[in-house]
Amino acid sequence: MPSVSVVVPVRNESRSIEHTLRLLLTQDFPRDRFEVIVADGVSTDDTVPIVRRLQDEFTNLKLVFNAAKLSSAGRNTAIRHATKDVVVIVDGHCHVPDRDYLKNLSAAFEASGADSLGRPQPLDIDDPTPFQRAVGAARSSRLGHNPDSDIYSNEPKFVPPQSTAVAYSRKVFATIGLFDQEFDACEDVEFNERVHAAGLTCYFTPTVKIVYEPRSSFRALFYQLGRYGAGRAKLAAKHPRSLSAPALVPPLWAVWVIVGGLLSLGVPYLGWLWLASLALYAGVLLGAGAVLGRGKPPAVAARIPVVFVAIHFGFAWGFWKEVAKQARGRMLKERSPVRKLPA
Repeated sequence: MPSVSVVVPVRNESRSIEHTLRLLLTQDFPRDRFEVIVADGVSTDDTVPIVRRLQDEFTNLKLVFNAAKLSSAGRNTAIRHATKDVVVIVDGHCHVPDRDYLKNLSAAFEASGADSLGRPQPLDIDDPTPFQRAVGAARSSRLGHNPDSDIYSNEPKFVPPQSTAVAYSRKVFATIGLFDQEFDACEDVEFNERVHAAGLTCYFTPTVKIVYEPRSSFRALFYQLGRYGAGRAKLAAKHPRSLSAPALVPPLWAVWVIVGGLLSLGVPYLGWLWLASLALYAGVLLGAGAVLGRGKPPAVAARIPVVFVAIHFGFAWGFWKEVAKQARGRMLKERSPVRKLPA
């Protein structure tokens, strides 16, 4: 079966990095058949000392440094140091629930013959707070993530790689290159767009599930979705066909909430339409909270509508912020004088 390089891009992950690395380094897989490469993005906490301490215990743990800090650059730095047959990306705050994870990953590559693998990425960690449970419930619903994504699926099948591929054969990097370091978020989706465009295959398998830790506060979740929104806007600028209708709904809804509210001050009938749309939105979120919160503690169910607000408006804020940034950049480029070279 293929040997495996595990790439772990991190920055300031001291709270969870040892737990994640121990789960990876104690896999039921021959130690000489896998390596774990941590790419540190100039951490200012104890991430690096923790990794160095673990290196004394595990000879197949490598530490490389990512001066650019971004996850995309960290992935590339680690991939350049990888020596095994396939590469899988695991974030520093993930939970690997199965000691057979690497064995299953290698077997899935061998059995499927795919160029890349996709995996489920649920948010069901052990001992979550009520807010984290609400995030997990909301994000796994159609109101909380792109319905075209398979990351909450459990059905093994070949799928488009865009939203799910996380593990790659060497052939992929030889064909399309590395991650685009202009991206601060959605670098994986942008990379997978190129995987798809190159005609490379992706097999989705629940045997390589990774559990992500949900954000623990409204502010943290809003900021996370803001980064996703900005990444999606940048992705649309580079790959226009990647912009889907579901990705446009939150940005357009946010525009209506703000602009419609301002216009309704001078147009009474528009004001009634605006209020009705807000009431409908609130009703949908409350209804979704009631359905998704069924059987859960009241503290969890009550937070689900609030989580949806953070998801929708955080994404919209990041999306429009990136659109404005790109527009400003184009304007400055058009206004800059063209220097003529001397004859």
